[in-house]
Amino acid sequence: MRDLTRLKSLQALEAAARHGSFVGAAAELDVTPPAVGQLVRSLEDWVGYPLFRRSRSGTERLTPVDEAGEALEDIAAGLDLLEAGLRKLRGRKARSVVVVTASQALVANWLLARLDDFSAHYPRIDVRLDVSDRLIDLAQGEADIGIRCGLGAWKGVKSTFLMSEEIIAVCHARLLPADRQVTAGWIAGETLIHDGTPHPGGEFPTWSEWLARSGANQAPDDRGLKINSTAAVIHAAVAGRGVALVRKALVAQELESGRLVHLLPDVRWPVKWAYYIVAAQKALRRHEVAAFHDWLQGRASQA
Repeated sequence: MRDLTRLKSLQALEAAARHGSFVGAAAELDVTPPAVGQLVRSLEDWVGYPLFRRSRSGTERLTPVDEAGEALEDIAAGLDLLEAGLRKLRGRKARSVVVVTASQALVANWLLARLDDFSAHYPRIDVRLDVSDRLIDLAQGEADIGIRCGLGAWKGVKSTFLMSEEIIAVCHARLLPADRQVTAGWIAGETLIHDGTPHPGGEFPTWSEWLARSGANQAPDDRGLKINSTAAVIHAAVAGRGVALVRKALVAQELESGRLVHLLPDVRWPVKWAYYIVAAQKALRRHEVAAFHDWLQGRASQA
């Protein structure tokens, strides 16, 4: 006969090990930190030895002892199987939910247009979007999975390469010269829209650098319209406020619709930043999160 009387204690142990603290585990389990501590201590009394090495750095930090670390692999897998069984018990009509986070610009200009395809392949998985330009804490469960643009290294999550990125020059079609002959010199004379969003390590070009590579006789200074939001830069370009340097993936829809025109497409400027699918390992063990992860990879490979 199975003895499941310690199930809550096992949940507390697994969550405390993953978060490295009773505080983080308590937030996830919706109980108080002392309650988590009591559940873990009851399990320690049962096994006869401490399950964590405890150290203090502001808040209490927990590291599983070797025996607990080995057991936690099976415990985590068992809890995941129990969760899967409960979903099956709810019946075939039960729906799963995956919470996806990405920046405003990526959601509006890349992800939204593709979500119908995901729903067609996975009709019983609902997608909830958490649109934010800040880095949502996936390790702490603020969302299940995300798409980030950067160098690919973020603490506490697994990163899977999605697609590369490059910087292109764009403007609204009505700004084009009458003969539609676009040159670097013509671009240099237009209102230049500058994206002031930080891109550390990405090697994003300034207008002066891009125009120098494009063959402009005189590269301008930083005159023009300065905006500290990538999404707002794209909106300004669509509104015809000037010429902008933007990430190509973020304006794919605008280029396809003709609202924006890719200027001097032979001028290539790949950057070190790329797009990555990011998620905590625990989240990826859930069917709906793994399904969204694999679907994203498939969609990017078709681009």
